[in-house]
Amino acid sequence: MTAPHLSADSSQLPLPDPSLSPLTGYTRAHWEAAADRLLAGLLPYASPGLAQYRLPGPASHSGPWSDGLEGYARSFLLAAFRIAGSDGQAGPGLIERYASGLAAGTDPYGDERWPPVTDRAQPMVEAASVAIALHETRPWIWDRLDDGVRQRVADWLGGFVGARVNDSNWRLFQVITEEFLASVGAPHDRAEIDAGLARLEDWYRGGGWYTDGDGQKFDYYNAWALHLYPVLWARIAGSRADSGLVATHRARLREFLGTHQYFFGSDGAPVHQGRSLTYRFATTAPLWAGALADATPLPPGRTRRLASGALKHFADHGVPDEQGLLSLGWYRPFLPVTQRYSGPASPYWASKAFLGLLLPADHPVWTAAEEPGPVDTADRCLALPAPGWLLHSTAADGIVRLVNHSSDRLPPPPAASQDSPHYTRLAYSNAVAPETPSADEPPGPDNHIALVGLSGTSRRGRIHRLYVHGRQAASWHAPLEVPEHEPGIRMTTASAVHGPWEVRVHRVQAPAGVGIREGGWAVACDSAPPTEETGAGWALARRDDGLTSVLVGLLGWDDRDVPVRGSVVHARDRNAYGRYSTTPVLTLPQHVGGTRLLVTLVVLTADPAVYRDLQALRSGTRARAAADGTVRIRFPDGAIEQMAAEALVPPTGPSGLSAPERRRAGRP
Repeated sequence: MTAPHLSADSSQLPLPDPSLSPLTGYTRAHWEAAADRLLAGLLPYASPGLAQYRLPGPASHSGPWSDGLEGYARSFLLAAFRIAGSDGQAGPGLIERYASGLAAGTDPYGDERWPPVTDRAQPMVEAASVAIALHETRPWIWDRLDDGVRQRVADWLGGFVGARVNDSNWRLFQVITEEFLASVGAPHDRAEIDAGLARLEDWYRGGGWYTDGDGQKFDYYNAWALHLYPVLWARIAGSRADSGLVATHRARLREFLGTHQYFFGSDGAPVHQGRSLTYRFATTAPLWAGALADATPLPPGRTRRLASGALKHFADHGVPDEQGLLSLGWYRPFLPVTQRYSGPASPYWASKAFLGLLLPADHPVWTAAEEPGPVDTADRCLALPAPGWLLHSTAADGIVRLVNHSSDRLPPPPAASQDSPHYTRLAYSNAVAPETPSADEPPGPDNHIALVGLSGTSRRGRIHRLYVHGRQAASWHAPLEVPEHEPGIRMTTASAVHGPWEVRVHRVQAPAGVGIREGGWAVACDSAPPTEETGAGWALARRDDGLTSVLVGLLGWDDRDVPVRGSVVHARDRNAYGRYSTTPVLTLPQHVGGTRLLVTLVVLTADPAVYRDLQALRSGTRARAAADGTVRIRFPDGAIEQMAAEALVPPTGPSGLSAPERRRAGRP
């Protein structure tokens, strides 16, 4: 069949509306056109009966059969928002397209049949998208299906009943799917629905934050899954939903959005942290969910500014591509941001970003004038105790920086410790990405402190949080794959942030003879390697547009009282933001053994007032360690932070709290 909507030509997007949307120019018409472009781009890859979309690219670990279902289910979610948001007027061809796919995909004897929903299998994920889409388009698709097709769809979705589900956000896929089955009078298990919702309660950590399963698993799944699905479940359940539980979910979403709004830079890019980043602007889904559920503290014009800013940011960077497809990557195709479960159609979970189309065209989120986001207007600093993060941003360059002292995405002990560049770096940002070499290569040096020896470079695995409050946070880790291993090796790091600056205080316990290396931010671009400058105790990397990464040794970075010379590490095809990347580093050739205190200034900035006066930046920052171990930090603008010595000592008591936290909690 022919495409019912726009071609993949981006020139067919509407003209910007600077009056209604002075910051992005985007309106509801842009969102509709973007949805149409994505849906049209998929058609050349549809199977004859429209039940599968076999996109180009490497298969996921589930295989092409499951990947084809993924293409249907995730794009059906997008089509559903488009159909329902237009009251069925988006075009009869779109309705026919997905109704035909349902009939072919659920035919157990057909050539395009879908893989069944079985224990802990990928079709569980896709079934939830199909269930949501069927609910939102019920008057136009479900209610008009042949009785036999409806029964087959219910039978396929019913594979969830009694099945084992991964103990993570997957529990909500079961909740959603079985609630839809209940809504159409099909067999379901109310106890399984209730158990999934109860399990979500176990993962709540306060402040609007859930962990995605047991452990310290904080990332965008908090946004596009753990907050989103309760809102969609309540829409499906209607009067069957527990009103108290719905109110609790809404209150938590409201609190979460008060923080989530700070994760988007002035350029619209979300902070680059965590897995499944190829879903890109799906990070905006909870913004729309808050408006949909009347559970947002944000003015409507700010909601649209943040969401449209993200959509526009990726469009400005060539997303989707010239065929109208979402590739496996961030901007360009880049497989290191994917996981084993990522197939060619996986990026279409980005469809969740179009949830706002369910709001009527006269809703304030579409009619109110855009308002600046919080990062646009002032410097900010947020302490987020639940995920163990500090978030600091600067209005002059619109950059957001996330300092990480907790999230490692590891199950609780005794599970083995592992290192992942998307979780175990000391910091993340909207302006840069972590270096992501292949699994058989050593980790990149960026935002990492490591021991270096003949046998390689250590890694940061399980993160043990000490405290997060004010402008400071701290944690410790036992380095993985330690060269010249000795028991009791630890690295404790405390961060203090102010404006664009972060000062890291490291207490390194390591054997004699190993080297110590710390890296700053990796700066990347496509055209050529970023420029570099180095000197005694410092190094920098700078992109042509001024984005600059600076690393300065303030204390302890000297060898026989001579400051070590800074250097840079170059890489190619290791960064989602560009082919060429450069990271400033400091390396202490030989540790004398025992405990050493190192203090480092780490800067990421695009503000000319900061990066042009490098001498002032280097000389204006001071760190001094007192006899009692207290570290006094002076930032370039004169601001002072003091870090108590005990802040760098891992807890030994049963409480698991650092000394400062014990005092605040009133414990001995």
